[in-house]
Amino acid sequence: MATFTLPKNSKIQKNGKVHKADGGKRVKSFKVYRYDPDTGKNPRYDKFEIDLDECGPMVLDALFKIKNETDPTLTFRRSCREGICGSCAMNMNGKNGLACTTAIEDLKGDVQITPLPHMDVIKDLVPDFTHFYAQYASIQPWLQTVSTTPSGKERLQTPQQREQLDGLYECILCACCSTSCPSYWWNSDKFLGPAILLQAYRWLADSRDEMTGERLDQLEDPFRLYRCHTIMNCANVCPKGLSPAKAIAETKKMMAERAI
Repeated sequence: MATFTLPKNSKIQKNGKVHKADGGKRVKSFKVYRYDPDTGKNPRYDKFEIDLDECGPMVLDALFKIKNETDPTLTFRRSCREGICGSCAMNMNGKNGLACTTAIEDLKGDVQITPLPHMDVIKDLVPDFTHFYAQYASIQPWLQTVSTTPSGKERLQTPQQREQLDGLYECILCACCSTSCPSYWWNSDKFLGPAILLQAYRWLADSRDEMTGERLDQLEDPFRLYRCHTIMNCANVCPKGLSPAKAIAETKKMMAERAI
């Protein structure tokens, strides 16, 4: 039987720091993944106790409180705090999501916070998006046409054509879906993953785009598209309520229809 273990330099240390709360009636523990490549040490979990009566309602509020009042070295991404930018995507109690829209009260027991899974970690809760963005660039995510733009006019759509983009354009590229997908975990070098494939279909579904054939040719590969096995993890974790699995299915349907 095969045995799988983490490399020695990836194993979690057991001597993480503990930061106790100074009293409080509603104290909650946050177990936060810590990793600093500059130290040369293995990752660890630090435990922070927070009085919820002195903290905002969201997980991001707790991280701000930890950084501002307890440990300024804690590193994480954040920007809009409105669920729009996708910067604060991370794994909370085993489920990917946005820290700014995840309520602390919805997480039962102690809260364990880690970076998005199966991505290289730059520091603490900050994953490396280099490969993810390179995959996004590979699908050429912009309107492509060959016909001349009507003089003095925009390229128009009917309301019905515009509706075809609903559930696609709202993607914020937070990578919650792709990093919850086992196929992406094991084949991220070849499989584009749910987020990128949803973005690819966004242009396939756009009535103004005139490169449908070329876009489908680019996706026609045993790995780039067809590693999706529709287990629906992507739809379950999407903070915007989108369904990458549906977009992938529609793309496969387009592939089959043009082959007939």
